[in-house]
Formats: sequence, C-alpha cells, structure tokens
Amino acid sequence: MPDPDVLLEQGRACAQREAWLEAYDALSLARAAREPGAADLETLARAAYMLGRDEEYVAALEAAHRAHLEAGRAPAAARAAFWIGHSLLFRGQGARAAGWFDLGRRLVDESGEDCVERGYLLIPLWLRQMGRGDWEDGFATAAEAAAIGDRFGDADLAWLARDDQARALVKQGRTEEGLGLAGELLVVVCSGALSPVVSGIVYCNTIDFCHDAQEVRHTREWTDALAAWCADRPQMVAHNGLCLVHLAEMLQLEGAWDDAAREAGVAAERFTGGMLNRIATGKAHYRQGEIHRLRGDVDAAEACYRAAGELGCDPLPGLALLNLAQGRVDAAAAAIRRGMVEQVEALQQAALLPAYVEIMLALGDLDAARAACEQFELILRRHRTEALVAAHAHAHARASLDLARDEVEPALRGARRAFEGWADLGAPYDAARARVLVGRACRALGDEESAALELESARTAFAVLGAAPDLAAVEALGTPPRDRHGLSAREVEVLGLLAGGLSNKEIGERLVISEHTVARHLQNIFTKLDVGSRTAASAFAFEHGLARARGRS
Repeated sequence: MPDPDVLLEQGRACAQREAWLEAYDALSLARAAREPGAADLETLARAAYMLGRDEEYVAALEAAHRAHLEAGRAPAAARAAFWIGHSLLFRGQGARAAGWFDLGRRLVDESGEDCVERGYLLIPLWLRQMGRGDWEDGFATAAEAAAIGDRFGDADLAWLARDDQARALVKQGRTEEGLGLAGELLVVVCSGALSPVVSGIVYCNTIDFCHDAQEVRHTREWTDALAAWCADRPQMVAHNGLCLVHLAEMLQLEGAWDDAAREAGVAAERFTGGMLNRIATGKAHYRQGEIHRLRGDVDAAEACYRAAGELGCDPLPGLALLNLAQGRVDAAAAAIRRGMVEQVEALQQAALLPAYVEIMLALGDLDAARAACEQFELILRRHRTEALVAAHAHAHARASLDLARDEVEPALRGARRAFEGWADLGAPYDAARARVLVGRACRALGDEESAALELESARTAFAVLGAAPDLAAVEALGTPPRDRHGLSAREVEVLGLLAGGLSNKEIGERLVISEHTVARHLQNIFTKLDVGSRTAASAFAFEHGLARARGRS
C-alpha cells in the first residue's frame, strides 16, 4: 500500500481542484492504513457528499466530530454535528437530526465561546419556522445568522442565511425584494466565494423558490449558472440530477421537447445516488410524463407519472390533464381537487389553478371555474412581478372562462395578453394555446379573417412542436362560417363536429368538455335551429356552411 502520508497529500490536492472521485479514493485508502486528522476526515466527507454517497458522508463527519472532541475543539465538533444533522434531516430522519443539533448546541453552550457555530445552529430553527409557514420569524432568525456570519467572516453561513431570507421574502409576497437579494447571491456564488457543498445547496434552493414563484427569467438564469457550475465539475454527482431536471423544464418551456426529454432521461437513469438525486429522479419522471402527454403518447405518460408518484413526486397537474384528454373528466376533477386541498401555500396553489380552471370548464362547472379565477387573482395581487408565469396563466384561464360564458370581448383582451406574455417569455406552446383562444374570440366577433390567421399560426406551432392532441383540436375548429344562425361560437364548434359524424363522447374529447355539456349544447342547437334530430341538425349544418365534409379526421 502506498504511504498514507502520500495518499493524504494526494487526496488534499485532488479535493482542492475538485477531482472528487480521486480525492475520495486517496483519502479512503489513507484512512484504511490509519485514522487521519479531523481536517482530512472533513475533506473525505466533502468528497463523499459531492459524489452523492450520503452514508459515507455522515460516517466521515462522525469520525471528524470525534476527533475534534478528543482534541478539545468543542465549536468544531459542534459544526460537524450540525452538518450531520442537516444531512439526516433532509433524508427524513428527523429524530436523529434533532439529536445532533441539540448535541451541537450543548457543546457550544458548555464551551462558553463566542463562535460562528452558534449561527450555523440557528439554521434548524429557521428551517422549522419556515417549514410551518412562519416566514417573518424565519426571516428574522436567518438575519441573525447572517449577521454572525458577517462578524466572523464566514461567507458560507452569511449567504446560506441570506438565501433563505430571499425565500422568505418571496413567500411573503415581497417578491421584488426577495429576487433582488437572490440577484446579489447569484453574483457571490458565481464568483466562487462559497464552498462546494454550500454552493450546491444555494443553487438548488434558489432555483426551487424561483420556480415556486413562477419567475421564469430568474429560474432560467440560475439554471444556466448551475449547469455551467456542474459542467466544470464532471465528477460531481450530488447536484447534477436536479440541475438536469431544472434544465429539462426550461427546455420544455422553450419548445425544445426532444432536448428536454433527453436531459430528464439522463437525470432519471444516471444520477440516482444520494438523497438530492432521488428527489430529482421523481421530478425527472414527471417531466418525461409531461412531454409524452403533450405529444399524445398516453401510455408512456401514464407510466412516467406512475414512476414519479412511486418516488414521492406528486404527478399533478399533469396526471389530471391526461385524464381530461382521455375524456375521464370526473377522474381529472377528483385528482385536481385533491391537489388543491393538499397545497396550502398560495404559490403552490397557483401552479395548479390553470389546470383546475380548465377541468372545471370541461365539467361544465362555471361557478367553480369563476371562483378559481378569483382566487388566482388574489394570489397575483400579492406576488405580482413582470415575469410571473402565473400572470399569463391567469389571463389564459380567465379568457377561457369568458369564452365559455359568451363574454367575448373580455375573452379576446385576456387571450391577447396571455399570448403576448408567453411569446415574450419564449414559450411557444403556451403562446400557441393562447392564440387558439384569440382565434376563437375573433370568430365569435365575426372577424373570420383574423380568426383564420390566428388559428393557422397556432396550428403551425403545434405541428412544429409535435403537440398532436392540440394540433387535432385546432384542426377540428375548421374554417368558420360568417353566419352562425343564432348559435354561439361553442355551439358552432359542437354542430360542426356532430356533422362530421362524431358521437357526444368524441365531441367532448375534442373540445375537452363533458358529455353532459355536449348534450346541453345540442339541446340548445336543436331549439335555435328548430330541428328535432341529429340527422336534421347535420343536414342544416352542411346546407348552411356550418360544417365541412371531412368525416372523423
């Protein structure tokens, strides 16, 4: 066996240049020969963490903790105790984590020293406060820790604290302040001022709350920065999975669905070591399910949503929307209602509300859709910023509701706002969906030329993306007649599909509404056209240009 001193020196040098695998191997071999000092054990722990080896990380920290105690370094032992507890906490071992945190506090208190570790041991407190939604107290506790970090010149503590201060500000609706602080943090973390472990935590935590706030531009910038950081550390495992999931989400939003599916697939199949990557794997399966759903591959989407659920990632709203696309409106409604009950945070509810409105409209429950739009509006008032995705989603949802209620003018204005917002964010799929609403509203106002232009643009976008279900739906709208004979825009759509030979169920699937709603529309159509049967209604449609002879295509 090589000389342990030589191995230790190799391990330190490899860790310095973040060659984590070589560092881990060299330090592990050295430890097999003799127990190294606390500093080398902490370097071994850091290498294990970056390789996603959670058990080895904790074991090395426990050895470092013992070495510090034996040397009479109580604060250093307390810091090791904190990081052990931190790892256990995020792996779901709350009781053991609390024990290590309490041990760390006792060591610091008994030492009587004024030390930076007192600030680190505030982290479990603010995590508990914020975890129960007490954002003000959590912010104050983090501010206290940041001050301690500044006083001792500990950048890791100071900016870990400020990162969660930013999160607390966003959650309180002080979005501009929170994102401003996050902007400062991005400069600091990109400068290399923070340790590798803390850098990874900061990247993932910040992307997480920017994502929750639906702040696409900030999420995109942080994701790009994380991707660059990971690319510079090819041996790192710990944060790569989450990085790829975030990247996949951004690529999907931007319409690069093949690239998004590839990145999510790599995250699900390759980066599975460590708790962070286990979380990422569930999210990766969900992202794959979303892409399959948008492409119309029902079986593959169901399998991915199931895999996500088994890994603890709630497959909503995707699974509910898949049920809706299959015509299983009641199942879709039950799933999305359950999701709304479970989500207590406003921003998390905002992520489900667009799907909730769409499903309630399909169910024919306009009152529920209206109430959801009003709830959406309240959330927006508290968290509004220019880049907030929810603002565009709300405009889309409200326009859909207005169209369903034949309130065409506000529908057109809302749909246009949604389209412009999505287009500005570089989100072609969402922009195309909004453009369909614009086209339908133009049609309802009798502006057929504009309607045809909008629908054709949407059709082209769906074709390029490979969004088969949306492409079929927009093609089913066809070229509208100039004279609707007293029918509403939705009734013209239903009549056209009826004349094409579709059953009530098939009409509902095409228009994403319930069979009950289809039957109600047909009853209104028969009354307005003074006909008594489906055959007579179909004949009227062809005679008056309300349908095209295109069968079931």
